[in-house]
Order: sequence, then C-alpha cells, then structure tokens
Amino acid sequence: MLENLGGRTLITVTVLVFVTVLLMIEGLYLLWRAYKGPEARKIEKRLQAFSAAIDRTQQAHLVKERMLSDVPWMQRMLLTLPRAHRLDRFILQAGLEWTVSSFLLACGVLGVFAFVAAASMAHQPVLLALGAAAVAAALPALYLQHKRSRRLSRMERQLPDALDLVTRALRAGHSFASGVQMIGEEMADPIGSEFRMVADEVNFGVSLQQALTNLSERVPLTDLRYFVVSVLIQRDSGGNLTEVLSNLGRLIRDRLKLLARVRVLSSEGRLSAWILGLMPFALAGLMNIFNPEFMSPLWEDAIGQTVIKYMLVLMLVGIVILRKIVKIRV
Repeated sequence: MLENLGGRTLITVTVLVFVTVLLMIEGLYLLWRAYKGPEARKIEKRLQAFSAAIDRTQQAHLVKERMLSDVPWMQRMLLTLPRAHRLDRFILQAGLEWTVSSFLLACGVLGVFAFVAAASMAHQPVLLALGAAAVAAALPALYLQHKRSRRLSRMERQLPDALDLVTRALRAGHSFASGVQMIGEEMADPIGSEFRMVADEVNFGVSLQQALTNLSERVPLTDLRYFVVSVLIQRDSGGNLTEVLSNLGRLIRDRLKLLARVRVLSSEGRLSAWILGLMPFALAGLMNIFNPEFMSPLWEDAIGQTVIKYMLVLMLVGIVILRKIVKIRV
C-alpha cells in the first residue's frame, strides 16, 4: 500500500511539475507576444511613423514620444544632439526599424574594425587605415540612403494610381476622407501605410489639414506636397477637387514618363561617370596588390602622401562635377 501511495505521489508531482512548466512557457510566450509580437510591432511601427511628423499640438503629444535608443543614458545624450531627430526621421523615411543609437553604433563598430584590420592585420599606413575606417563607417549611411531613395521612388510611382483612386471615389459620391482610407486599405506599401496613418490620425482626433501636413513632412516628395497643397487650397477656397486631382495625377504620370525617357538617354553618360570615378581607385588597389614596391613611395614618402591628399581632393571635385552633369531634374 505504501509503495502504491509513493508511486501515486510521484506521478502526481510529475504531472504538477509538467503543468507548471507548461504554464510558465505559455506565460512567457504571451508576455513576449504582448511586447514583441507581430501586433505589438505593428502598433509600435505605426506610432514611430507618427513621430516623424513635426506636430507639437497637445492632442498628438501622446503618440510623439519617439525613442532614439533603448538605453536610458544614451537616450538622454541623443536628445541633446540637434541632428538626432532629423536622423531619426531619415531612418523612418527609409522604412527601417532601426534606432539612432543602433545606427551610430553600427557606423562606429565598422569604422573601428576596418581601422584595426587595415593597420594591424594588413600592415597598412595609418593614413590608408583611416581612409578604410571612414569608408567602412559610411557603409550604413550609404545603405540607409539607398533604402530611403528606393522607398521614396516607389512611392512616387504609386502616387498617380492613388490620386486616380481618390478621384474615382469622389466621383462615386464618397468623401475625401473615405478616399484616403481606401488608399490605405487597397494599395500596397509604402504609400498604403502612409495613407493609413493619415486615416488613423483623423480617427484619433487630428484635423484633416494637420494630418495631411504631417504626411507631407513624413514623405518629402514634391508631387505629394502638390497634392496636399491642392487639397488644402480647395478646402479653403472651394472648387472642383475631382478635376484638380485628376489633372494632377495625369501631370505626375506624364512627368514620370519624361523622367524615364531622360534616364534612358543619359544612361551612357552615367555609366561613363561611374567608370571615370572608380577607375583610379581600382587601378591603385590592383597595383598595390601586385606590385607593392612600386606603390610604396605614395604611402611612405612625404611627397607621395602630399600627392595623395591633393589627388583625393581633385577626385572628389571631379566626382561632384560628374554627378551634377549626369543628374537631370525633370
């Protein structure tokens, strides 16, 4: 009987331990889902996007506390920097889930690693190691600029279709706010998410004028600002908003067609600019690899270092001039 009682107790304890561990795992999962799950991340992302707008009204203050860092002392330090919020808005315009502190940390870590690798492992001069560190530290910024340009370019291509959707909604008898909500629900990102934020701001109590102004601040596109100005002028002075938006959509679409034609015609010039800009650095790197004795006076001799300094300045000026030549604004 005692053996049976001991066996039943062991089974009971085992079952209770199993249930306890299962409940603990489920509790940890629910806690993670509440703070880091898909819905929480979606809400956090939309609130972060709201913070990109310059709005200091009291009704929007609750959703404008954007965290620049997860570390408290880093957050306090970044708040004292005048350019931190501008960099934060730049990150949001790129559609990345970075913070300012993580971006700066990535730049610093890459720069230090490149300097140590060039100076200690590759046994390069300090000047060349500093140049490699500067290039490596600029990689996150270049990636950020690339993502931002791609996102804004895609949004610019989506804008005529969004204006056509609003125009059709107005002709069908819907209000302008309903047309904005249709864009957010039916169109793909990134323009769909931006217009969803406009609809959410209006639902939260922000005026339509302020919500559109926030949209123009979050998305620095000239065509989108034309759209915002047209709507605000029509609300103040009246007029046929359907015709205005229809003409604006057609004008933007024609401008994009002309821009594509110009890019095709200038593709040879842009390729030549890339070749002229990269060829000196590529040749110097190859010669330094295959014949380091021939290139060593440039790194070791004082005259060679002076030549490199002036050459880099002249190359930078030439790259800027080439960029100005091949970049045609339409």
